[in-house]
Parts: sequence; C-alpha cells; structure tokens
Amino acid sequence: PAFEIIKTKSGINNASSIFLMCLKDRVLAYGDCAIIPIPTAEQLSDIAITSADTAKNFGIDPYIAMLSYSTGKSGKGPEVEKVREATEIARQKRPDLLIEGPIQYDAAIDPDVARIKLPDSKVAGKATVFIFPDLNTGNNTYKAVQRSSGAIAIGPIIQGLKMPVNDLSRGCLVEDIVYTIAITTIQAQTE
Repeated sequence: PAFEIIKTKSGINNASSIFLMCLKDRVLAYGDCAIIPIPTAEQLSDIAITSADTAKNFGIDPYIAMLSYSTGKSGKGPEVEKVREATEIARQKRPDLLIEGPIQYDAAIDPDVARIKLPDSKVAGKATVFIFPDLNTGNNTYKAVQRSSGAIAIGPIIQGLKMPVNDLSRGCLVEDIVYTIAITTIQAQTE
C-alpha cells in the first residue's frame, strides 16, 4: 500500500531497498534485498543510483559493485549481460559515481583478489555499496552475513519514496526494530 499511496520521488521509477551492514571494521550497503524480485537492467541501474545516494546520506562513501557470477569479461550469459547493461546505464545517468560491474563479491571487497581480477578498477577491493542481481541473492546474502558473522543488519531501508517508509523481516531481532525506527527518523529529517 505504501507504494500506491506515497509514490516515488520525481525522477525515480521504482522504490527499492538497502540494508546497512554494520561489520566489525566497516559499514557496507546492500541493495536491493527486499523489494524487486527480478530487476531489469534499467531497474538495477536505478537501484545502484538510489543506493549510492542513500549510502552517502548515511556517511558511506559510495564505491558501487554491480554483483554477478562473473568479473569483468570472465563470464557470459544473460544474467551477466544484464548486469553489464545496468552498469552502463547507471554510468550514463550518473557519471559522477564510481561503479564497477559485472564483478564478483570477492573481487569487490578483497584488495588482493581485486589486484588479480581487476587491477585497474577504482572500485574493486574497495566496494562499499553492493548491488545484487536479484532479490533471491540479495536477501539470502544479507541474512547469511548477519547470522554467520554477527553483523548488525539495519533495514530494509526503503528508498525512492516521497516520504520515509520502512519494513521489518518477520525474523527480525529487537535491536533491528530500534535501528529501523532510528533510520526512519533520520530519513524524515533529511527529506
């Protein structure tokens, strides 16, 4: 109902979500882990752009990794091509953003792997904003990282709407509720 009543902001075609993943040594942003099941290339590009803006609003310098099972030109297939196309669309829309894709998670986050797989990338090994190719991957990844590493997952933070609206997983913890209330309050003050 929120999407029908509140609607998206001007210039944004789709609402999406982001999770702030608070790890022991850094905070990462994961998008979209809750809204669009199988995004098109255009939707993925919008998710990347709105996720970068949301991350920046919460103090994260956005280095955007468009995730895939392939890094650079190492793999082929329709899913890789969709991520490649989404990356190009996002770069055209927002040339000010640092975006790499397609890229695998290991090359996006680990500087040693990045030096081997994409040595000339400005994002590889330094990514802070991870854009998942579909909801299945994003949702399971955030839960795996949260539950196996003890990370605090704040979200889903709904982005792209005219007013702040957020959601909680049925399996959320009490602190998830507290964090989501705090995030929604911050969104209300900055919008």
